[in-house]
Amino acid sequence: MRGCAGLPTQKRSEENPLERNPITGHEVAAGTAIEDRSFAIIDALIGTHGHTAEQWPIVRRLIHTSGDPEINPLIQFHPKAVRAGIQALQSGCTILADVKMVQVGLSPRRLAAYGNRVVNYLSDPKVRALAKQEETTLSVQAMRSAWRDGVLDGAIVGVGNAPTALLELIQLMRNEQVRPALIIGMPVGFVSAAESKEALKLGSPVPWMMIEGTKGGSPLVVAAIHALIGLAVEG
Repeated sequence: MRGCAGLPTQKRSEENPLERNPITGHEVAAGTAIEDRSFAIIDALIGTHGHTAEQWPIVRRLIHTSGDPEINPLIQFHPKAVRAGIQALQSGCTILADVKMVQVGLSPRRLAAYGNRVVNYLSDPKVRALAKQEETTLSVQAMRSAWRDGVLDGAIVGVGNAPTALLELIQLMRNEQVRPALIIGMPVGFVSAAESKEALKLGSPVPWMMIEGTKGGSPLVVAAIHALIGLAVEG
């Protein structure tokens, strides 16, 4: 198992029966046991699933986070999504969060593996001023600000709340040729959420992963990124 700069590699031995990565694993045996039991239950409930070996740890984490096995068939991947996410993280990419909840939900301990920073523009006073002036949502202006600051190219973009952020990103890719490394499209809701994901699936020039329909949410974006970090670290 590969280690990261400044962090010891955890060895598999009789002294370390949990065989957990020091970054992504639980710190106590009780937490590991509960998680492992949960994953075993999910494996049994889902059975044959059709996801690849790289995709399944992400899908399983999303089911675990949501408590909803019925989202399994709604979780969709671009064929290059997982590999693109792993490579971007390992290169130290920026993670752009559509809302603060995604930003604060990401574990600093896990982000430290490759020095990934997380940014969010919703609290920027200029974003609020432009949203009022141009009569758009804050999320639209936040995405435009990220583009103007040069944040989008090569970034992982996580959208868990705002369909308008995802739709604006699609427009920026089309009109301004911005190219994130990976888009995690999981906005939740009943107004434009499903439509924004369908637009991503049909029109994105870069890899993506999503939860189709109205389901989604910031915790699921966080779960997906944490799962990707785990895959990246474990090599």
